Amino acid sequence: MSGLSAMIFAAGRGTRMRPLTAITPKPLIEVFGKAMIDHVFTRLDDAGVKRYVVNVHYLADMIEVHVRRHAPGAVTISDERKRLLDTGGGLVKALPQLGSDPFIVANSDTFWLEGASPTLKRVIEAFDPERMDAMLVLAPTVTAVGYDGRGDFELGTDGRLTRRRQYTVAPFVYAGCAMISPAALADPPGEVFSLNAIFDRSIANGRLFGVRLDGLWLHVGTPRAIVDAERAIRASAA
Repeated sequence: MSGLSAMIFAAGRGTRMRPLTAITPKPLIEVFGKAMIDHVFTRLDDAGVKRYVVNVHYLADMIEVHVRRHAPGAVTISDERKRLLDTGGGLVKALPQLGSDPFIVANSDTFWLEGASPTLKRVIEAFDPERMDAMLVLAPTVTAVGYDGRGDFELGTDGRLTRRRQYTVAPFVYAGCAMISPAALADPPGEVFSLNAIFDRSIANGRLFGVRLDGLWLHVGTPRAIVDAERAIRASAA
């Protein structure tokens, strides 16, 4: 294989997006006139991704038809119709299609308005598999659109990540996009597991790093968040 690969997670049921997801899979719900997964494709195309793996489960046929139109011949489907494997298990299942080099992973409901410095370009240039299992794109918690949580990570001066301390608000939230070394998926904790299990193991080994997003993160997890995201996009164009 040659060229950068990416895994897009599109298998979720989108329960927080109901009732919109009753007949439309969440990745195909439109934000500012464009399916969410197409916003993700645009960002990854701009970063130089050449091959895609997309996992499917809920309303799988609709997603499969849509993504094959995006890049004929460049999209491989990782089929989880019979059993949903969560993010970590889904990624392990897709590894044979992603190749032996570090690759990008991205949620299908998360994208951002780019700032002066393209974020994924910085991630790709900075990633060092000798020192890193993964490098996560991090959004500032206080400016994230559509997000009301307490953040995920603290970012050290050397770029290493630690988890949010109990009873605190962390300055950064995982923006749903990262570069990962295939070696980080060795010895998975089971068949069905969250990618967070890999992140926690990498933190313990000092091998989880982060890059601050230069722009505005849009987390579109609910119908209300669509309104907020579209308002932010209109404001950015003013």
